[in-house]
Amino acid sequence: MDAIKLAEERGYDLVEISPTARPPVCKIMDFGKYKYEMAKKAHEAKKHQVVVLLKEVKMRPATDEHDLMTKVKHIRRFIEDGNKAKVTVQFRGREMAHRELGQKIMSRVVEEIGELATLEQPPKMEGRFLIAILAPNREKKPGTKAAPQQQTTKE
Repeated sequence: MDAIKLAEERGYDLVEISPTARPPVCKIMDFGKYKYEMAKKAHEAKKHQVVVLLKEVKMRPATDEHDLMTKVKHIRRFIEDGNKAKVTVQFRGREMAHRELGQKIMSRVVEEIGELATLEQPPKMEGRFLIAILAPNREKKPGTKAAPQQQTTKE
């Protein structure tokens, strides 16, 4: 009761810190200000967090060379931006009899991406889809692109 009176006289709140301790531990403080500061800290911490998205690229076993290279370019861009890439090869009808064509396409994509990413989930069949997940290598910071090389000329 003395603590409550003391807190009221000073214009603060009596906050119970540890209710299970004997005797309970309390603190005289401005609780509104404390909540405000905690919200500010949480907001500041959220500013610095990096959100990694999973981007998906779908193909078919009959995807042609130029289309494949275009999709590889998209995957490369996703990974350079710091996101993961989900590569899906979709089989329809009689294509299920030739799964090796899908494996060939998947290995080609992984080969083209090369040192830029690592296989987080190796290619595996899920129903009529062959799925692999590529994650960016963590040597460089996610979300930063490589600086262009400057050319030096001798005069």
